[in-house]
Amino acid sequence: MKKHSVLAWSMVVALGGFLFGFDTAVISGAEKAIQQYWQLSVVEHGLTISIALFGTVIGSLLGAKPSDMFGRKNTLYFVAAAYLLSSIGTALAENWTFFLLFRLLGGLGVGISSVTAPIYISEVSPADRRGRLVGLFQFNVVLGILVSYLSNYLISQGGEASWRWMLGVQAFPSLLFLVLIYFIPESPRWLILKKKDTVTALAILKIINPLNCEQELAAITSANLREEKSSTGLFSGQYKTPIILAVLFAFFNQVSGINAIIYYAPRIFEMAGLGAHSSLLSTVGIGIINFIFTLLGINIIDKVGRRKLMFVGSMGLIASLFMVAFTFQTGNFSGFAIPVYMMIFIAFFAFSQGAVIWVFISEIFPNQVRAKGQTLGSSTHWVMAAIIAFCFPYLAESLGGAITFSFFGFMMVCQLIFVWKFMPETKGRSLEQIESNLVMH
Repeated sequence: MKKHSVLAWSMVVALGGFLFGFDTAVISGAEKAIQQYWQLSVVEHGLTISIALFGTVIGSLLGAKPSDMFGRKNTLYFVAAAYLLSSIGTALAENWTFFLLFRLLGGLGVGISSVTAPIYISEVSPADRRGRLVGLFQFNVVLGILVSYLSNYLISQGGEASWRWMLGVQAFPSLLFLVLIYFIPESPRWLILKKKDTVTALAILKIINPLNCEQELAAITSANLREEKSSTGLFSGQYKTPIILAVLFAFFNQVSGINAIIYYAPRIFEMAGLGAHSSLLSTVGIGIINFIFTLLGINIIDKVGRRKLMFVGSMGLIASLFMVAFTFQTGNFSGFAIPVYMMIFIAFFAFSQGAVIWVFISEIFPNQVRAKGQTLGSSTHWVMAAIIAFCFPYLAESLGGAITFSFFGFMMVCQLIFVWKFMPETKGRSLEQIESNLVMH
């Protein structure tokens, strides 16, 4: 049973990823009905759709504070409560301002979840299974997106008030998440770092790694002592390498164009000459491909390593993006060329960047600054997501598909160079071993 305890804890925390994905994507099915219900102007409608993203940026920037101060587990309680209140509040809101506030609250939950959940799973996972277990978080994000699309489709048949049910149905998994958090332990690394509670930490480490728990406790304690003697500020200079790695990794994740494609897939397909019905059908295809290849990525990440996945993925992204750009340039939209290239892009992204990002960023910072480092990586990711999502419609309209997708392709060439020259391999190594290689003491 104990062997499966870490998997069970990780699955509970990864449920935060499911709600993250569901909350992010569910608005797509309700946005037109919401605009009509409150008779919103274009600007008001844009604010209604994007306010959760603002909350996500704020939440990702604030995520380290509660995670370090109150613990990983207590912070996850807040995340679950934010999702629950957001889903009930948006479903029942009669006032547009209140609707915005509850959407903002849901965004805060997403942002804090993207910091705290990967940290928690990385801190309770054995080194040989850490990639797969942290990858559960991303897998659940993708699953949440797919389920929200299917849920919206099924509920959309329910008449005028169906948009309220689309948003309100999230209350059920949110409540389940809130209840299940009670059954997981606190992170042993946080207990040692902040509470100096080695007795409770050792009891948890015995479940995680029964054969070497004493050695692991000693390694964590000595690493913490070493960190405490040196400067603990994230930007003190000694953490320069993990900072550069986290910021560049998060930056490249978004300049691949992934969120532009997720948010605007129907628009892109219509640009390529597809009808509205075919566009929606192709979008569901993207959701399914994303799900399948994320599952593949998290299943092989601990076998082949983070670096190899990123290397293969980068080459696939470059090829597919330049094929999309070339198709727009020639204007030869016969058949389903653009949707096929998009699905190839999604497949390569899902099993490389998609599967690796939260694993890699949660591994490369020492215990002392892991929450702050995860916050830096996560907030870089979300700020870039907001910029790309905001700019894409303008760029696509003014520059055209060929130049826009060529830019994304060029950025992936830069990512390939980054992976080849600078990205270290972290598979199969303890967090303390990774720290000793990346941090200047």
